[in-house]
Amino acid sequence: MNCNDFVELVTEFLDGALPEDDERRFIEHLAECSGCETYLDQFRQTIAATGELTPDEISSEAREQLLGAFRNFKRQ
Repeated sequence: MNCNDFVELVTEFLDGALPEDDERRFIEHLAECSGCETYLDQFRQTIAATGELTPDEISSEAREQLLGAFRNFKRQ
């Protein structure tokens, strides 16, 4: 698995929705890639900080900025 594949699967991983083979490859990549480990940690922190927000509490601009930040994350 490469970093781009990893980023595409983060949400499914956190939701517990990855097929067993993909989850194994995801975890193996995570163990070898500090950049993706950082990305996953940041993703979890963002969920914790914003997870309770309803659509009325976050502007569409702020939502797009958050999504853009994760889309454009530069792996180390």
